[in-house]
Formats: sequence, structure tokens, C-alpha cells
Amino acid sequence: MIILDTNVLSELMSEHCSEPVRDWVNGRYLDDLFITSVNEAEIRSGIAIMPEGRKRSRLADLVQAMFDHDFRGRILPFDTTAARCFAEIVASRRRAGREIRGFDVQIAAIARAVEMMVATRDIGDFEGCGVELINPWEA
Repeated sequence: MIILDTNVLSELMSEHCSEPVRDWVNGRYLDDLFITSVNEAEIRSGIAIMPEGRKRSRLADLVQAMFDHDFRGRILPFDTTAARCFAEIVASRRRAGREIRGFDVQIAAIARAVEMMVATRDIGDFEGCGVELINPWEA
């Protein structure tokens, strides 16, 4: 079971999706791929701040279909178990002198709470979070 980081989802939505990423995703069982409520918030907020226009409208429709259909039943919440993992990750990384961005630590905390791997291009951002990592651009 694998949680996709937002950069993987963004790549999949791109008009020029990287072939290695597309092949990596297509080589997985769809039911083994999950996203989080944090991904949803990050993507929806990115679209909300875009200027009105065709690109924004296209992405909004694509995102709606992705959340409603492609990942139906496979969007993991940030819950109290994830909150405990969040605190542990932040403390551990701070002691190691490695800060972590808010969205990344939330996604890592959810992955740690449910014992899932994270697929991301930003391996360094997630190292030391207690989760297994895979880079679809290099897999």
C-alpha cells in the first residue's frame, strides 16, 4: 500500500506527464494507491489561487474527478493517530536539525500511522520520518 505525495498527483495531472511516473503508476494495482486529505487540501488550494480561465477550469474538473472517482474510498484522513505521529516526526526532525514543511509532515504522519510507504520525488523531505519511500521518477 502506497500513499502518493502531491508532486506525484500533480505530475499525473500534467499535460506532459513524465513517462517513468506514468509507467510506475500503471504498473500498480489502483487499489494499492492512496492519497490523503492533505493532498486534497494542497491541490484544491493551489487551484483556488490560480487566475480564472481555461487552465484553472480544466484542472478543477480533473481534480474533482480524481477525488470523486479515481480515489473514491482511498483518501486517508489526518486523524488523532496521525497527530501523534506528526508530533514525533516534528520533534525527531528538529532534534536532527532538519525542519519539515507542513504538508509533508502531515502526509508522512498519515503514512506512518497507517504503516504505508510514500511515493514522492522529494525523498530528502521525507527522510527521517519513519516511513518507507519510493521515487516514481527513478523506480
